[in-house]
Amino acid sequence: MLRGIIAALLILALGGCSAVRFGYSQAPDLVYWWLDGYVDFDEAQTLRTREGIRHWFEWHRRTQLPDYARLLAQARAEAPADGTPEQACRWWQQLRERADVALAEALPVAAEVVPLLTPAQLQHIERRQAKSNDEFRAEYLAARPERRLEDSVERAIDRAEFLYGTLDERQRERVAKLVAASPFDAELWFAERRQRQQDALALLRRVVAEKPDREATLAMLRAYADRLTRSPREEYRRYAQRLTTFNCSFAAALHNDTTPVQRKALAERLRGWENDLRALASEAQ
Repeated sequence: MLRGIIAALLILALGGCSAVRFGYSQAPDLVYWWLDGYVDFDEAQTLRTREGIRHWFEWHRRTQLPDYARLLAQARAEAPADGTPEQACRWWQQLRERADVALAEALPVAAEVVPLLTPAQLQHIERRQAKSNDEFRAEYLAARPERRLEDSVERAIDRAEFLYGTLDERQRERVAKLVAASPFDAELWFAERRQRQQDALALLRRVVAEKPDREATLAMLRAYADRLTRSPREEYRRYAQRLTTFNCSFAAALHNDTTPVQRKALAERLRGWENDLRALASEAQ
């Protein structure tokens, strides 16, 4: 759940040029509502959670947005040229490192709130996880393999067009062939997802039952965050590495198949994000 929050925050930070500033300003409320949908906070928990989220965003705006803007400027400079799988993997690693930094900063906030949860709220979290899993099945686990592939192709095209603009028919066919060769396994991903949910619930139940002090709670949360970064299940670690390697090749092949006009559209989008993030960061000064 914590890593999902960080992913949502990064999406808000890089959502779309005209919407970035508005979306980021609304992000503390959106994050709170998202968490409340899982937990159903009481009044005291709400006050502490909102205060923690506010402090986190003050830190994030002041220290992280300038770094994101610099990263976008670097990406913009590289956009006109062809790329390599190794280059794409370096970009992926840089994004993961920034997500890990953001998550690490959020854990002390979580350590303040988690001990306040009740058994009834843990049941609420479990029910919300079940609902989320139903949504996952609907999106990724269509009954027919052909439909799953079609859905994966559609998602890949949507993401590519978000960056580069409209793909022509030849490019769409190229994306479809690349997706068909992907090692992506929705069943394996779903199994890992459920294991992580159970791991999170076990951690929360332990904290609620044993009431450890803040440092012990924080240590448990950090250990959980480490397991999010590196699964304790070897089969999934091997799968994740294969998928990452493939995705790096996919990203490079897709970029190298784009036209100068599409690469210009990518550079302009990156410039818009960069400018918006610099403006948001300046407001924190």
